[in-house]
Amino acid sequence: MLLEVNEIEVYYGKIAALKGISLTVDEGEIVALIGANGAGKTTTLKAISGLRPLSAGRIWFDGRDISRMPGHLRVVAGIGQAPEGRGIFPGMTVQENLLMGGYARRGKKDAELTEVYELFPRLAERKAQAGGTMSGGEQQMLAIGRALMARPKVLLLDEPSMGLAPILVAQIFSIISEINRRGTTVLLVEQNAAQALRLAHRAYVLETGRVVKSAPAAELLTDPRVQAAYLGGDLNTGSALTNSKPAHPGGLA
Repeated sequence: MLLEVNEIEVYYGKIAALKGISLTVDEGEIVALIGANGAGKTTTLKAISGLRPLSAGRIWFDGRDISRMPGHLRVVAGIGQAPEGRGIFPGMTVQENLLMGGYARRGKKDAELTEVYELFPRLAERKAQAGGTMSGGEQQMLAIGRALMARPKVLLLDEPSMGLAPILVAQIFSIISEINRRGTTVLLVEQNAAQALRLAHRAYVLETGRVVKSAPAAELLTDPRVQAAYLGGDLNTGSALTNSKPAHPGGLA
C-alpha cells in the first residue's frame, strides 16, 4: 500500500473539516474523492501534502509515518500536488514555473522537462511565455506539469477540470490517464463526478468531513443513490446520501 490515511481529523479554528477520514491508495491506482462543496475533499489533500496540520489520526506514505513531516519533505518523499486554482507564478515563464516544481531534485532537470513537454506540447511551444498570460486550460497543464517535475510517486490533483471548456476537460482527463499509465499513482478530487468515476479505479464519497461510501469506481457509477446525489445534477444542490439515514464508512447505511 502506497498511501494510508487513518482516522484523520482537521480543524479550521473550532470547526471540524475532517471527522475521522480513512482511505487507502495502492501503487498504480487512480483513486477519486467525490462529494459536494464543503465535504472535505480539498482539506484531505492538504492534510496529505502537509498544508493542514492534523488534530488526530495518522498518515503513512510508502511505509513511513509522515503525520508530522513538513510539507517540503513530503515533496522529497514523493508526494506532488497540483492545487485547486492552479497556483502558478503568473510573472514567471512557463519553464521557470516548471523548474520551480523540480526544486526538490538536485542537478539538471533536462529529463524531467523533456517528459513534461512531451505530455504537454503546448507548454513546450510557450515555454518562454509568462504563465499568467496563458488560458485557463494551459495554466492547468502548467500546474500539473510543475507537480510532475519532482517525479512524485503519488500525484494529488485538486479540481483539474474546474472552469475548463468540455473539449479541454476531455484532454486533461486523457493526460491524467497517460500519467497514470506511465507509472504515477493519482489521488483525484473532482467536482465532475461522472468523469472522475470513469477515469478512476476506486472512489470515496465524502460528506461533511466523513467517508460515507467507498467502492470500485465502476460500481459507484451504477449505484442509484450515487447517481441521484452526484451524477444527475449540480453537486452543490444534489441530495446527499445521508439525507434519509446516517451513513458509515464503506457503505450506504
